[in-house]
Amino acid sequence: MKRTLLFAALLLATIAASAQDTNKVSVKLYGFVRNYLTFDSRKTYSVTGGEYNMQPYDEAWNEDHSADLNDVANMQLQALTSRFGINAAGPRIMGLKSGAKLEGDFGGFGSNNHVLRLRLAYLRLFDADRELVVGQDWHPMSGSIMPDVLGMAAGAPFRPHSRAPQIRASRYWGPCGYTAALLWQMQYMNNGPKSASDPTSTASVDYAHHALWPEAFLGLNLKSGPWYAQLAVDAQLLVPRTHGVDAGGVTRKVDETVMSFSPTIYAQYVSGLWSVKFRSLLASNTSHLNQLVGYAVTGVAPDGSWQYSPMRATISYLNIAFGRKVKANLFLGYMKNLGAGTQLHDFSGAGDYRIYMKGGDSFTHLNSLYRIAPAISYNVKAFNIGLEYEWTAVTYGDLDSDGSVRQDANLHQVANHRLCLLVRYNF
Repeated sequence: MKRTLLFAALLLATIAASAQDTNKVSVKLYGFVRNYLTFDSRKTYSVTGGEYNMQPYDEAWNEDHSADLNDVANMQLQALTSRFGINAAGPRIMGLKSGAKLEGDFGGFGSNNHVLRLRLAYLRLFDADRELVVGQDWHPMSGSIMPDVLGMAAGAPFRPHSRAPQIRASRYWGPCGYTAALLWQMQYMNNGPKSASDPTSTASVDYAHHALWPEAFLGLNLKSGPWYAQLAVDAQLLVPRTHGVDAGGVTRKVDETVMSFSPTIYAQYVSGLWSVKFRSLLASNTSHLNQLVGYAVTGVAPDGSWQYSPMRATISYLNIAFGRKVKANLFLGYMKNLGAGTQLHDFSGAGDYRIYMKGGDSFTHLNSLYRIAPAISYNVKAFNIGLEYEWTAVTYGDLDSDGSVRQDANLHQVANHRLCLLVRYNF
């Protein structure tokens, strides 16, 4: 409650200060009230009160194998992702237009997820062919190139999904340009070992912050008429642990890092009532992008330090939409686990591998993931209503020694059927 009141006070102060000198800064309030009614046919891995749907859990059979304990349906109605924000426009600075954005909703950290959350907070300098952004904004692989789905996850885990503090610059020369960014972590984090002596997987910003080097993104862009395309790579350095326990049981400082590179290609065509969007990503340790790809321990040294290798996966989606006032949409997503490409360290000699990824140990034996999601919506300026069906299927199996899933035994598919009814009023 204190945070909510503080945010409201800052909001009113900003509006009041702007009103005193409207020749310099103009402020516009925007937002929407959004309600999701969702039904899931089985237990799924989801966040933000269950609205942000990732994938179904594997089968969990009881003692006599007569019941799958995860075969449990769920239905709910929530408005916690209702949103409000401020767009500010100011005077020219160094010859460039200036602006800022502050945005929040109620899907933040807390035992019941009904906590005020900072979504976006950045300043912007720009003109027709260049832009500089400083502050918390969408990740360059997330932002303005989202599929047209209705669900809150906006295509994740197939689409990279993250908002992060960053310094981002874009520049165009005619149709060609680039986007470069340095990013730090806040809400969307990597997983790693809890401590020197506790290998339990947990999410924390410390793994990225201890590396000192921020995440780096570089994309080459092409804009021509209805077409937009980007070829990019994202690089990240993590420090999983700063201390380890040596062979004699003594806790010592260790030097551990894991480096990953994730190349991606994106293309979209938007013309008239048609919109087609496609992304393919060779993902490497992208759990901070809300994807089910992490890293694994591949060796243990006498001083207690561990060696690591990033896990890899191919992840792609295709989104096709037609219409405006009445819009039909089809989303197709696919992910394939490629493993680490090297032998993982077996701590017990009985398949005791340590893989650190979003969702913890629940998804280390994931082989492939599919989604088909058709939707229909009615849209006017102040009002939107839509119905979406999501079929999300996972193929699970036995984990192989390189972090991939064996293709010759125990492969089985688990699917979730989700119905989502969206009702939104915009202001």
